[in-house]
Amino acid sequence: MFRERLVQDATLIQGHFDLVLGALDYLDVTQAMAYATQGGKGLRGFLVLESARLHDVDTARAIWPATGIEALHAYSLVHDDLPCMDDDDLRRGRPTVHVKWDEGIAVLAGDALQTLAFELCTRPEIGPAEIRAELALSLAQASGAQGMVLGQALDIAAESADSPLTLEEITHLQAGKTGALIEWSACAGARLAQADLAPLRQYAQSLGLAFQIADDILDIEGNAEIAGKRLQKDAEAGKATFVSLLGLDAARTRAAELVEQGCAALEGYGASAETLKDAARFVIARDS
Repeated sequence: MFRERLVQDATLIQGHFDLVLGALDYLDVTQAMAYATQGGKGLRGFLVLESARLHDVDTARAIWPATGIEALHAYSLVHDDLPCMDDDDLRRGRPTVHVKWDEGIAVLAGDALQTLAFELCTRPEIGPAEIRAELALSLAQASGAQGMVLGQALDIAAESADSPLTLEEITHLQAGKTGALIEWSACAGARLAQADLAPLRQYAQSLGLAFQIADDILDIEGNAEIAGKRLQKDAEAGKATFVSLLGLDAARTRAAELVEQGCAALEGYGASAETLKDAARFVIARDS
């Protein structure tokens, strides 16, 4: 059920991107924006739509923030791939945006995708103004210097630090870099319904950390062709990761424990939360 729903939601979101981006002038930067949104799993958008279903929120309302979070995630990847950041030439099995076009277009496409995310999260179709304002405010906090950007800055600082990060420091870093947008996505449905955020927040915090541990494992054991990106970057750079600090077996065990914690947080929703539980299990079993 989960895998089918993930594919269905990714197709729905991609169709919405086509609709939104198709209304823009046909320039290199808009072509690059569209290119950057293609080919991903759409996990964050799925979490928005599934958490909305959990609260009986219409997909016609939820599709806007679901597309918005995928726009913001795409921007983060475009900028993360730049030579001044991680300097990657492959993303989702295709040349990165700055390789296919150039660095200037990549910067502008990322900027435009970021602002598009906030436009999509404040569309009148979503509902009352206070809900749209809360979506935008919480997304700004999750994506900026309190969230994702903070995590990225800590990651850059770690590259030139005198000593490797501790487990506690890596956990804090990844809670921003990876976890903040996952948490926002999983809580979006509750925000749309003006419901209690606590269970989904607890679920998402466990999910986000498990996701990053799985990424660290994939970086060691994964297949680059399947993953669609360069692997073993962290090991080559001598960066501390969950795997380097815990070891492979302990990292797997920790990821599995986090998934169980996340699933336990959803017990109050009953059978309606089974697809979200399956999503958590998928996160640590994926190969890309």
